[in-house]
Amino acid sequence: MMHGCKKCMKIGGIIFLVLGLLFLLVDIGVWNFFSIQWWTVIFILMGLMTLGQNSCPDCQAMRMPEAKGKKKR
Repeated sequence: MMHGCKKCMKIGGIIFLVLGLLFLLVDIGVWNFFSIQWWTVIFILMGLMTLGQNSCPDCQAMRMPEAKGKKKR
């Protein structure tokens, strides 16, 4: 699920880092700006990253050799 091109992986990593830092600030009581659970954010983020990778031509090019090796019956 988390296999993508270098650009998409970098963007995803930056987003995870920013969200992690925001939740850290909430946990230590510095910033209390939302009341959603961390796993809800993870599910939403994973869905957005999957949609983004499905529309990225570089990610699609990386997946094409896998699809060519499978035979349809």
